[in-house]
Amino acid sequence: MIRTPDTARELRRAYLFAEMSEPHLQTLIKNMHEVRLDAGAALFRHSQPAERFFFLREGLIKLFRLSPEGDEKIIEIMRPGETFAEAVMFMGAKGRYPVNAEAVSESRVYAFDQKPFLSLLSESSDASLGLLASMSRRLHMLVNQIESLTLQNATYRLVAYLLEEIPRDVTTSPEVQLTTPKGVIASRLAIQPETLSRILAKLREANLIEVQGNHITIRDVQALRNLVHLPPQE
Repeated sequence: MIRTPDTARELRRAYLFAEMSEPHLQTLIKNMHEVRLDAGAALFRHSQPAERFFFLREGLIKLFRLSPEGDEKIIEIMRPGETFAEAVMFMGAKGRYPVNAEAVSESRVYAFDQKPFLSLLSESSDASLGLLASMSRRLHMLVNQIESLTLQNATYRLVAYLLEEIPRDVTTSPEVQLTTPKGVIASRLAIQPETLSRILAKLREANLIEVQGNHITIRDVQALRNLVHLPPQE
């Protein structure tokens, strides 16, 4: 693959690489390779040996597990600029991926092999701190997800998801483009697709949102925040 100065800038979007020294980042870049995936293609499977971790360039990747009955539970949806599977690198040669990873849409990822990465961490405190920040952020997200799934109802979870999709600098009538299929959103929020459709319909009837296909316009941000008991935005 062709590596340019833009490659380093692209990687620094992720917590893991944000504060990494340029020499160390270039070492990783020299050893990485790009993987292109069609929609529905698997990147890795549950229990497969964990030999590398990834940075998502384009598209969407879902991380999921299958129940004994074959039902899919989405653990996380990775978006461009995010890394994933880096924590498994510490499990050594016996490490296995704890989830499946599959492209939701046509995607491109950078893959980083285990050995050069662990060697870099042993030499760089900045790289180690970046990894801790990335893992802490993901742990915080999972704790919030567990709380939401166990304590809150379906409407709360969907509204919270929509609010998370709003750019931070937008406060009134933002347009949120749902690039993630509704079926995937429903699985991610642990609700049935028909329940998702009913909730969207109720929010539309209340004049809180407007829905056209996968395009959602939020008409009243604060009203949605009131539904999940969030304070007004400053």
